[in-house]
Amino acid sequence: MTAPNIVGLNTLTGITTTFALTTLPEVIITNAADSNQVYKVNSILVSNKDGTNASDLNIKFHPHAAAGAGTSISLMHTVSVAADSTLVAVDRAAAFYVEEGQSVVAYAGAASDLDLLASYEIIE
Repeated sequence: MTAPNIVGLNTLTGITTTFALTTLPEVIITNAADSNQVYKVNSILVSNKDGTNASDLNIKFHPHAAAGAGTSISLMHTVSVAADSTLVAVDRAAAFYVEEGQSVVAYAGAASDLDLLASYEIIE
């Protein structure tokens, strides 16, 4: 598990993915070990579609295991997303890399309240 050299890249693929978060951890980005790729996370937006209640958001970074395994560190921990609002959890100013064998997981405090959109680049 190494960090690929991104100076001489072969391809750069933009990805946008969406999730309806539940109270169970959902792997939103995973980079397999030995993929020879690095992912640059540019933005994560979270929208609360509940018109009445706020919902907590949790985003965890797993620096030592893909697919949400292993230990994690919190990027966001029980951050309240107000009813009928959108939270910019990550933007280009706070972009980060997901190297080989790493992953990002998210979950909500209440099921079916939060939608998540993640935009990232696969660099090979």
